[in-house]
Amino acid sequence: MSRAGLSRQLLHIGRAAGKGSRGDRVRYVALLTAAFVLALSALAGLGVAASYAGRDARDRARATDEVTAGQRATVLWRPKYDAVGDRQHQVIFIAPLSPTAAPPPGLPRWPAPGEAFLSPELARAGAAEHIATRYGRPAGTIAPAGLASPTERLAYVRPARVDVRSDEWFRTPGFGRADPARLGESADVRPMAQFLLALGGLVVLPAAALVVIAARCGSAGRDRRTALLQALGGGRRHRALVNCGEAIVPLTLGALLGTLPYLAAMIHDVRLPFVGYLVPSADLRAYAAWTPVVTVAAIAVALALVVGLHRVDRTGRSTRPRSFADSVPRWRLWLCAAMAAMFGASGYVRGMAGTWLYAVGTVGLWATVPSLAAVAGRGLGARLAAVGRRRGRVSPLVAGRWMVAHPGVMVRLATAVIIGAGLVSQTQTWVSRLNTPALEARASVARIGDTVVRVDAADLRPDRTAAFARALPPGFTVLGLHESEGGGSPVLSANCRTLRGLGLPCTARPAAVAPSGADDPRVRELSRWTGSSGDPMRVVGTDGAGARPAGRPSALVVFADPARRGESWRVRQAAYAAFDWPRTERLGELWLTGLMRNVAMGQWVLLLGTAGLVILMLAAAVSAVAEFLRFGPALAPVGVQSGKQRIFVFVALWNLTFPMAVATVVGVAVASWHGLYFIATSHDGHFSWTVMGVAAAVGGCLALLVGLTGGLSAIRAARRWRPAGD
Repeated sequence: MSRAGLSRQLLHIGRAAGKGSRGDRVRYVALLTAAFVLALSALAGLGVAASYAGRDARDRARATDEVTAGQRATVLWRPKYDAVGDRQHQVIFIAPLSPTAAPPPGLPRWPAPGEAFLSPELARAGAAEHIATRYGRPAGTIAPAGLASPTERLAYVRPARVDVRSDEWFRTPGFGRADPARLGESADVRPMAQFLLALGGLVVLPAAALVVIAARCGSAGRDRRTALLQALGGGRRHRALVNCGEAIVPLTLGALLGTLPYLAAMIHDVRLPFVGYLVPSADLRAYAAWTPVVTVAAIAVALALVVGLHRVDRTGRSTRPRSFADSVPRWRLWLCAAMAAMFGASGYVRGMAGTWLYAVGTVGLWATVPSLAAVAGRGLGARLAAVGRRRGRVSPLVAGRWMVAHPGVMVRLATAVIIGAGLVSQTQTWVSRLNTPALEARASVARIGDTVVRVDAADLRPDRTAAFARALPPGFTVLGLHESEGGGSPVLSANCRTLRGLGLPCTARPAAVAPSGADDPRVRELSRWTGSSGDPMRVVGTDGAGARPAGRPSALVVFADPARRGESWRVRQAAYAAFDWPRTERLGELWLTGLMRNVAMGQWVLLLGTAGLVILMLAAAVSAVAEFLRFGPALAPVGVQSGKQRIFVFVALWNLTFPMAVATVVGVAVASWHGLYFIATSHDGHFSWTVMGVAAAVGGCLALLVGLTGGLSAIRAARRWRPAGD
């Protein structure tokens, strides 16, 4: 037979083998599922690259530069910040200086004086706060070409009054420059490398674990075929062809199915759960040519793993496939130690180098800890077998020897549990990253809500302040806040009627008001945020003889009645109508909006971590099914000879539940150390023993379920078992 003919015949043998026994059919489904997950994970990475490329292109188009010598300014431009709820967004004030000046990208025309263009996401999220009229008359929405992403919250506003001589404006020759500007949403976006690292650690690593488990799933029949092939003189190439023939169909079919969700996202924007991010379909279409490349690469990687994980003994003394039955390879343990050291060093290295050390160390640690659990389980298995032999107990004797003889089985059983514990630890730690001021701001909101709002503006003239106060409905009270340039405590000023209504003294000279001395909770919170324990906020009356604060107030403070809670949007709307580019914020709002950046990051970690946990659940299911198919027939002769069915359950509990319980203990211990060390070195976040306790309980329940199911599977196999001459 020619070389080409032999290759075709070996591929045909492999394809036929995949349709054989139940174990082969289970392996077919496992490989299909693994290829689906791996291809979809790889395409998610492509989607990240496409989204970042599109974002950078749009950021370059809307970026501006200040005019330099020899240039003519055509646009006035001024960015400010505002918030809807606890989410901050950017408000860009613009005005043309030339009738030929082009408007910003995404705008069909220049807004007229007093008009505003809003992004669709800002209009949607701020509908309850009447965001459409906060900055002026609505002029329309910003087109996708002017937004970093479909979920960006952005507003372009042209003030009703424009002083072209004001130094508050930035003067620019127009929009567009070579490097992207970090405006709006892009100012808070993490570098693409960090996002890809998170995707790799939280999603791709579990996907790779699923491929590895699927590659060894139902390996008993494949091991026999390989042994026969080697006995007939087959070499590495012949074994690889049989393996490729067996795996290529499920891998290709699974990868093609994995492209379907990505193709759907290329047709229409898809909103992701947890984070609410709209995946820009236009950006994905721009990278459409890379879709088949990434899909084929995923198939090639999965096929390489299938072939590479099925190696035979090279000494010539055995025809059995290499499965490290004697011991776990030492290099895995050394690699585990090296990854732990790399992760430990990341806490003392700043910048991107520290980020890379953290990411690589974390991924490597969770990829190698299952081997550490297998070593621990193998040692316990030897002791368990010794105890069973000494006491004449069949169940621990069989289970202990099984654990010693098959450490690779324990690695597969432990992988899902251990990596799952690591994902739970990392997700919980990142979501909990709150600093003390942010926690205090959240506590203030819980006590008084948005009933105290501070308004800062450069033009707090009496006429504009009066117009601002008139624009507010009943139930809102405006006070002045005077801050000393010398660093003294601020002074709150109002007429005596207003001060007494808040339970404050009305004196001709400023009187200190400590938080503990105020009856009104709004005053207590204001005093906490504007004064200090050693230099508390002071109050002074404005309608009487005596000393008064000189000049205009540096800011305004608006108190809302408790019945007006949730209506701070009225204050913001009145402020934008009365003042030029004001800044309005609730007490602690800067900390709250900063907190939301961490929360948003935590939501991404939660999304990716949840996807990783789902993949690991699939891996655990595949591994458990494979062990049931292997465990039941192997134990059937022992049960038939003993005549007792309960031996199946006892052996299964020792052989399946006990190793998985050991893996759970190892995984939770390493995950706890990992999370606590990260918190200690970053000085941020909170470790929840409750969450880890729940993770340990889930791992224990899963181990018990796998053991009981394995025992029942062995009972059914024993009933069908008949002696054979093999």
